[in-house]
Amino acid sequence: MLPLLLAASLAFTPADARFARETAGRLVGEHTPRDAGTPGGRRAANFILDAASAAGADVRLDRFSAKTPKGERRFANLSAEFRTDPAAPWVVVVSHYDTKPGTNCPGANDGASTTGLLVALARVLRDRKEPRGNVMLLWTDGEECMDAYLEDDGFWGSRRAARRLRESGAKVAAVICVDMLGDRDLSISIPRNGSPELADLALAAAAKAGAADKVARSGMLVKDDHVAFLDAGFKAIDLIDFEFGSAPGLNDYWHTEKDTMDKVSEASLLLAGRIVAGMLDSLLR
Repeated sequence: MLPLLLAASLAFTPADARFARETAGRLVGEHTPRDAGTPGGRRAANFILDAASAAGADVRLDRFSAKTPKGERRFANLSAEFRTDPAAPWVVVVSHYDTKPGTNCPGANDGASTTGLLVALARVLRDRKEPRGNVMLLWTDGEECMDAYLEDDGFWGSRRAARRLRESGAKVAAVICVDMLGDRDLSISIPRNGSPELADLALAAAAKAGAADKVARSGMLVKDDHVAFLDAGFKAIDLIDFEFGSAPGLNDYWHTEKDTMDKVSEASLLLAGRIVAGMLDSLLR
């Protein structure tokens, strides 16, 4: 079993949630669309670089090219490392920032909300009073497919990042993928294609955050950025709100022009941030 520590050192506050939403709003307002492999996507990467750097992170930009159904395209991942112990394993928190190609979707919830969440986490990690363990924040490009999720379509950024981690020989305790967690009507699913021990930690963190009714295991198999890390042999989990619409089961905001900032809630980002912070407290040594 993964270690469960009782003493918490990370606190995700309402101010952090407000900062996360403000950052998401700026990303949407200044960089819509930000489809992978386009000038808009490259400008969005530079925005994240500046925002996370201003929040106290030492951000690295990884530009790369890959084959797509539309020909070779250029992508950009960003990462920030908070390292306190060279011998400790990494805990990686992942969000994509790109928008669904060809839809003119603002991606306020689907991409921007958790992009802002990671920028806020950078500030939290910078200011923690008792640093321990190693955390990597990772913003991936090219999560969205162009036609259909196949070998050369979608998840370019996560595949690249997982491969580089594996080839580096880095010790990784866990990968936490967060997606679509700003939804005002928050309902977080934990897909069954993930590491069960991380699901246990997520449910415990949700209970501690007073959000036990907002998180549940799901029988779904979900294709998301966490899959690349599972395939690379790492423990990984996906925290995703897959009910994003005007009524249960419709999902009519997802990948449409209706995915706007009025659908994104500080309260939801606060709960999501507290769940991730709680998981980090349990995982960091």
